[in-house]
Amino acid sequence: MAAPVLHVPDEPVVRAQDWLDAIHQGRRLDEVLNGDDGVASWLWSRWRSLGPAGLSEHELERIVLGYCREVWLWLAGERTWAQCCSGLIGRITRRFAQGDPAGV
Repeated sequence: MAAPVLHVPDEPVVRAQDWLDAIHQGRRLDEVLNGDDGVASWLWSRWRSLGPAGLSEHELERIVLGYCREVWLWLAGERTWAQCCSGLIGRITRRFAQGDPAGV
């Protein structure tokens, strides 16, 4: 199945600050990435075409978790949102190109 075309959504500036604050207050990065109000959930709500293309929300969470270093660098201000999100889109697109969007 072909990969859906994903866009770089507008940067979640307020949410990013909340996520960073949560980490500074002791919340684990994996919880910030994959919690109910986390980064993966936020992306899932913007990339709804992933589900019909064959990728579940849980699988997206696994991909985001595997990309945690880059997400952390964005949250810490060492990467731009465009860099972080474009890299994640590339990772997802490659999964589809390999014929296994769920493969992590």
